Amino acid sequence: MQGGYWFFTEKQKARGAINRRLLLAKQLGTAQEAFEELKRERGLIGLDTKHFAHFNELIIQTGLRLDGKLLIAAAFGLGLLYFALFGFAFGYGVLPFIISPIFAGLSIVIFLAMVRRKRIARFSEQLPDSIDVIVRGVRSGYPFTTALGLVGKEMSDPIGTEFGMTTDEITFGSDIGTALDNLFYRVGHEDLLYLTMSLKIQNQTGGSLAEILSRLARLLRERAMLRLKVKAISAEGRLSAVVLTAMPFVIFAIVTLVYPAYYLGVRDHPLMMPALVIALTLLAVGNFMIYRMVNFKV
Repeated sequence: MQGGYWFFTEKQKARGAINRRLLLAKQLGTAQEAFEELKRERGLIGLDTKHFAHFNELIIQTGLRLDGKLLIAAAFGLGLLYFALFGFAFGYGVLPFIISPIFAGLSIVIFLAMVRRKRIARFSEQLPDSIDVIVRGVRSGYPFTTALGLVGKEMSDPIGTEFGMTTDEITFGSDIGTALDNLFYRVGHEDLLYLTMSLKIQNQTGGSLAEILSRLARLLRERAMLRLKVKAISAEGRLSAVVLTAMPFVIFAIVTLVYPAYYLGVRDHPLMMPALVIALTLLAVGNFMIYRMVNFKV
């Protein structure tokens, strides 16, 4: 069993060490074809209008490879699931038909936001190390673009592919400021603003790039340590929010499982719907207050 565990974990580590940009470049043959393929994978075609710009930006920053048909199928499936649940709870009528698509859309947005947050957290862990790679490259005598390309070759995803795409943009004729702005748009991590502004200012005024980036890496590590301390201190409050939010639904599921007819007598009562609306509103307000209490901007 231990040998099998080592075999599969080492295989996964070896696969994760190669970022997707390098894998595509190996499959397609050239870096330009890999760059174009990565651009086609980001976001949904037709959603780059001003009405869907924020939603398309959210999809891009998740790093997921989605298409419109898959998204529509997921929304339709979730809509049917919510319609069945709300129909069982309130009776099949107009109300479940109206609120089911709303909850399906909210579920998709929440899922994408969770994937985006997880990806940004991983990117945040890799960013100081990637800046150190750039610093060592610059101090060794490489140009900035070449040092930036080292990150795309040495680091795993998500930062390896993103920095590699930035290197490709600069190589194919884009200026450094525009390429870095596109990097921030694809990732959405606020710490990238420090890197972008530092490089733009250094490009205009001069100075020791290695020293600037070295101090920036130290600053980002200190911010990351402070975030972890805040997360540890606020763990009790976040766990309380999870327990208090889940408890009503858990009790409802247990009572329904033990005695299915318990809620049938009050389901059609005229006060049932106002009571549920008030309860869900108070639950949302309580969660919002706890969120404000345990989340701090570092």
